[in-house]
Amino acid sequence: MAALIAFLHHIAFLAIMLTLAFEMLLLKQPLTLATAKKIQRYDAIYGVAAGLILIIGSLRVMYFEKGADYYMHSAPFIIKMALFIVVGLISIHPTMTFLKWNKSLKQGVVPELTDAQNRKLRGIIHAELMLLGAMILCAAMAAKGIGYFGN
Repeated sequence: MAALIAFLHHIAFLAIMLTLAFEMLLLKQPLTLATAKKIQRYDAIYGVAAGLILIIGSLRVMYFEKGADYYMHSAPFIIKMALFIVVGLISIHPTMTFLKWNKSLKQGVVPELTDAQNRKLRGIIHAELMLLGAMILCAAMAAKGIGYFGN
């Protein structure tokens, strides 16, 4: 069961990475009705995957891995959680931008997106991807006991 839970956790993390990569690729193209709708769909999948990561990760910490006490004494795990929070916070801006497109899309109008707004969105998504990569490193370190400061 622990292996299945770990697998689901990793799949949800992969989904986050892929949806961000797809959003980035779509934002490099001229915005159309179709690409705007795809971006919104990918962002919704991103949100669901983030929620799954939180739920499944909590279950892993409490019931399927080394236990909460171990992880609360692991510097890489604490850093990983801090990075997850940072990624969540910086993802608010792109999500709010994509949600604001709803009115235009319902009217069949391509949402307005200036070059500066596009660059900002891509910059945020790039930062998210980099921070998620750092989370992978922290996860590997925590799993190997590197940075553990417990008894």
